[in-house]
Formats: sequence, structure tokens, C-alpha cells
Amino acid sequence: MSEQMRIMRSKELPEELRDRIVARHRSGQGYKKISAAHKVPKSTVASIILKWKTFGTTRTLPRAGRPTKLSYRGKRALVREVKKNPKITVAELQRCSREMGESCRKSTITAALHQSGLYGLSARHMKARMELAKKHLKDSKMVRNKILWSDETKIELFGLNSKRHVWRKPGTAHHLSNTVPTVKHGGGSIMLWGCFSAAETGRLVAIEGKMNADKYRDILDENLLQSAQDLRLGRRFTFQQDNDPKHTAKITKVWLHNNSLTVLEWPSQSLDLNPIEHLWRDLKMAVHQRLPSNLTELERICKEEWQRIPKSRCEKLVASFPKRLMAVLDQKGASTKY
Repeated sequence: MSEQMRIMRSKELPEELRDRIVARHRSGQGYKKISAAHKVPKSTVASIILKWKTFGTTRTLPRAGRPTKLSYRGKRALVREVKKNPKITVAELQRCSREMGESCRKSTITAALHQSGLYGLSARHMKARMELAKKHLKDSKMVRNKILWSDETKIELFGLNSKRHVWRKPGTAHHLSNTVPTVKHGGGSIMLWGCFSAAETGRLVAIEGKMNADKYRDILDENLLQSAQDLRLGRRFTFQQDNDPKHTAKITKVWLHNNSLTVLEWPSQSLDLNPIEHLWRDLKMAVHQRLPSNLTELERICKEEWQRIPKSRCEKLVASFPKRLMAVLDQKGASTKY
């Protein structure tokens, strides 16, 4: 890539140049030819044309909020550092960021890591994780297979992993039949509650409206015991949930007590220990490959793909629990590779 193109990537193009790019596109020229003519990266050309198609202008639009102080490249570098050394401090990450030429506050770094699903572990969190690992590391396979794992997740209608391709002739990208509708902010999403055991997946439920303790209790009341019955766990099974405030609310605790359920004590900030996180990833990949076009279709496809998850996948994920606990002990309570 030429030095001029590198500069173009880092700086916003003049409005006059953006207009000329759109004009060439409207005359039928392809992205590659426009890129060469103006010495602008092809990805920038595509971005400008997409903006023109979506908003009808090439002008700079008002931002939704304060621009981030940390670039995408900077975030990726920080995530790599954390995964390489889970015990690294925010102050050390701040120094790393400064060395890359991106000076920012600790709160900015913390927010960036949270967006990537990484959370800092306090001494209290690490101690709780160690206690869980020591207590359950030597549980038998029979005990593990009696655990009903649960969690909630959000699935976007048009997620980042959802790419739609159109076969077309060169210079016809702007034709109506060759464009894919785009929806601002991803087109909406649905929240799901699901559960599974080593046997197979249990029920998957779409959560309507805002989730609160009352709604969570109702979900358990309508789905938890039935799932346990469908999975043939018997009455003496163990229920796993994380420490979300809705899960630990008084109304939830009363329901669990009234139904004589054993609940697995779960440490905070421990997504890496819950095997259902891998099932969520499997589900999202399968759903986005089917390209749902609306929320009703998204919910239907989610439930279909959830039922299609192989029993062997469920069994393998539950069997990985001792390895996860051993990894916690090896890391002295810190985050693991899982």
C-alpha cells in the first residue's frame, strides 16, 4: 500500500473527493477503477458509496456520541495482552496503549475490554473461583451429568457475522435488485433464555420486554422443571445460573426453595466456566447462516437450530468442566483460556 493510501485511511476525505467518487460510481465505474483513479483504498470507496446509498449524502453525519479515544487496532492489541497475561493490571495496559501512540484513560481501557467480554477479577472473585474449583474438581461424571446449565443471551437480527452476498455484473452494484436492505442499529434483536445438560439441549425461550426478577421467576416456573423432566434428570438434579441480580433476587430464591432445587454456587465474572457460552456461539453462527429477515423468523430459526445441536456436543462441553476447573486452579483463580 502506498504512503498516500495510508494517509487516506487515517484521515477523513474532503467532501469534494467523496462527491467525485460517488459520481464515478453512478457513471458505472467499479470500485477498483475508482480506487486507482483517486488513489484511495477500495474499502474506503465502498464505505463512501454505502453511506451515499443508505443516507443519500456523502457529508459527515452527526455522531451518536463522543468518538472513542481507542482505535479498533488498539482494542485488539489490548485484548491480546489480556489473553496472554490474564493478571495484567489496567495501569500496565495503559502503558502498553501509550507505547502504541494511543493515550487514554483507565476507564476507556476497562470499557473496551468489557465490550470484548473481558472483565477484571478482584481478589474476592478469584477466591470464589478457587473455592468452586476445589469443591467440584473431583465430582463424578454422574454428578456432572445431573447439572442443568442455564443462561440468557441476545441475538441480533443482522449481526456482525451476518454477511449477505449478491451475484452481479461489474458496474451494476447500485441497481435496486443488487442491493441488500440495511437496518440502522442492526435491525433489532431478541433475548433468549436457554438450558442444557450433558444429554441434550433443554427449552429455549424468547424473553418479551425487559427482563426483571418477576419475569425470570415466571420463565423458571414455566420451563425449568419441564426441561429437567424432558432431559430425564430426575428430581435430584443441580441447577446452574450465574449471579445476575435477577437470579439472586428474593422472589427467585423463594421459588427455588419452594421447589426444593439444589443450586450450584456460582462465582461472579465466570463466563469462562459455563459451557453454555459455547452453545450460544454455535447457535449464533448457525442462525446467521440462515439469514433471518425479521424478528419472528429469527426466533423461529433460533429454536430450530437449538434443537439441532448434537447430543455429542452437549456431552463434550459438560465433560470439559473438570478441565475448566483445573485451569482455574493453575491460574490461581484468574481467567482461563475458555
